[in-house]
Amino acid sequence: MRPHEKLEVWETSVDLVVEVYRETEAFPKEERFGLTSQIRRAAVSVPANIAEGAGRQSSKEFAHFLSNAQGSSSELATELLIARRLGYLREEPYLHLRSRLDSVGRMIVGLARHVKRRQV
Repeated sequence: MRPHEKLEVWETSVDLVVEVYRETEAFPKEERFGLTSQIRRAAVSVPANIAEGAGRQSSKEFAHFLSNAQGSSSELATELLIARRLGYLREEPYLHLRSRLDSVGRMIVGLARHVKRRQV
């Protein structure tokens, strides 16, 4: 088992990616290379950065990749809001995804605090 596979935040963020992909399937076809692609890339970037950081040798490197994951989380939140305002996402799925994303964000912050304490 790889180090990231032991992390609940990684597992939860992978589940979020699956949900994002399912919700964006119904987006307009003309958005396939636009907003749909951006949303999916940002979503995938969250667990990908967590995994890459967990595989690094130092706590400092891990903290850096957790910061990148948090940045991708913020990007995804913005893109989901834009999709909602454009009418591509209904209110209920939007609120559900945002709630899951907020939860992942809190988990990343908690893990980052733990990792930073190990640096000292």
